[in-house]
Amino acid sequence: MRRDPLQLQEREFDLAVVGGGIFGICTAWDAALRGLSVALIERGDFVQATSAHSFRMVHGGIRYLQHGDLLRIRESVRERRALLRMAPHLVEPLPIVIPTYGHGREGKEALGFGLRLYDLWAADRNRGIHDPARQIPSGRIISRTDCLRLFPELEATDLTGAGLFYDGQMYNPPRLALSILRSAVAAGAVAVNYAAARRFIRRHNRIIGVSVVDTVTGNELDVRAKVVVNTTGGWAPTLLQSASGLRLSPGVTFSRDTCFVLKRRARSPHGLAILGQTRDPDAWVSRAARHLFLVPWRGYTLLGVWHKPWHDDPDRVTVMEAELLSFLGEINASCPALGITPDDVSCCDAGLVLFGENAERATNLRYGHRSRIVDHRLVDGVDGLITSIGVRWTTARAVAEEVVTLAGYKLGRSLAPSRTAHTPVHGGAIPDIQKFVESTVGGRPASLREDAARSLARNHGSAVGELLAHIYDDPALAASVDGSHVVAAEVVHAAREEMAQHLTDVVYRRTDLGTAERPTRTALEICGRLMAAELGWSSERTLAEISNAERSFPVASAAQPAARPPVERPLQALL
Repeated sequence: MRRDPLQLQEREFDLAVVGGGIFGICTAWDAALRGLSVALIERGDFVQATSAHSFRMVHGGIRYLQHGDLLRIRESVRERRALLRMAPHLVEPLPIVIPTYGHGREGKEALGFGLRLYDLWAADRNRGIHDPARQIPSGRIISRTDCLRLFPELEATDLTGAGLFYDGQMYNPPRLALSILRSAVAAGAVAVNYAAARRFIRRHNRIIGVSVVDTVTGNELDVRAKVVVNTTGGWAPTLLQSASGLRLSPGVTFSRDTCFVLKRRARSPHGLAILGQTRDPDAWVSRAARHLFLVPWRGYTLLGVWHKPWHDDPDRVTVMEAELLSFLGEINASCPALGITPDDVSCCDAGLVLFGENAERATNLRYGHRSRIVDHRLVDGVDGLITSIGVRWTTARAVAEEVVTLAGYKLGRSLAPSRTAHTPVHGGAIPDIQKFVESTVGGRPASLREDAARSLARNHGSAVGELLAHIYDDPALAASVDGSHVVAAEVVHAAREEMAQHLTDVVYRRTDLGTAERPTRTALEICGRLMAAELGWSSERTLAEISNAERSFPVASAAQPAARPPVERPLQALL
């Protein structure tokens, strides 16, 4: 997968997708598999914003029981099943415990009924998943004793037991998105990062393409397309107005969803649901408050999710130190024995998601319920333009399928049915994940550490041979990056095969170096030297890239940033 902006000018595409988050990537993949010519452009790096900073959950829709929303449950079950099937190395089941207190609405009897009802509606949750390690078990009630054995820090007074259900978890969201992107490119899509859309090219009442600036070279180019799809998420309204003079009507509201990585290793392989301090005003049947979750993830603990309506510039999304303290206060109030402090927090993740309409300063917030797909011919009289804004990572594939079907209608094409739900992504052809990982570890090159081989198998799946080939060609590339399980071959591979243009692309999205804790200066220097050798950077450029990567690690801020996050800066700002 090589970056070649000139390909964007060589022909007229059926579809030009603007926005390289998970919704744009899935749109490009679905369209390419259904026979359309596709161009995908992203102003920064692929999945650098919301898609990379999610809570890593693959939701099966159990929460929608409270809303009586059968359609959303069925969609979520279907899409969780698809992800477990098509990317078994990057998606896995996650058991979650919901403690029950007393009886009635908060008791285990009511929760047990809900779990049975959910399992009835999710009866086909494992259809087509042949690997037992990736199948979702039924929910059940566990005893008070078992609950306290798993989580002894829970308040024991009035505890009657717990509900146990299973959802899905992503091992590495950026790597999952990149696997789908590589699948799209393999199917014929042209994808280019650091290509910023400046305006939509319009002829009378039709959009016929996108005017783009290559921020790596500064060159301007036009991408001609019969249909343009705006999949820029929290930036969609801004781009729509600046690039075409159109406004979304009705408008949309976004939430800054926030979660944290804790340096604590979870003592249990189960996640824990704890009641927070806000309610869901849209729920037909509601417990005392919404749940916050502590879940194990790769030797860390994830904590979240908090929501805040965001009306500011999407480039200014950040988490304030005072907010962090408030969030930790809420979780500690619900479970004082946890005693979580700011020193436990290694990383703050935040991104913009489509939200519901809420009154100013409302405490109990309404979530977004449905993704938004807009055919601008119907609402604005401008043909050739679609805006797609998704709600959840989990449903990106399904939303993309719907968008491409609409695009086919606008093209006057009878498209083949979507195949993405049943097609393994790049690296996903794995019948038995446990056997595959152990086989990779057992057959690794002698110079490669066991933990590094295990990480490569999980991050790259059946495409791990691409990484191992670098090591066989040059055994020195098996060297660890400053004692981590990331090896030099991953950095080289990112530069040669995955369009990495900046050090931040490698550290925060193509490897594990910056996914949970701040990478060391030594690690950044090692990666910087490797990138410089591959991309021909000067010593000045390399130092600038290292400094930029240091500033880009997501932590709580004492003050709002005045401009776009450093990770977003184009090359010109680094020199």
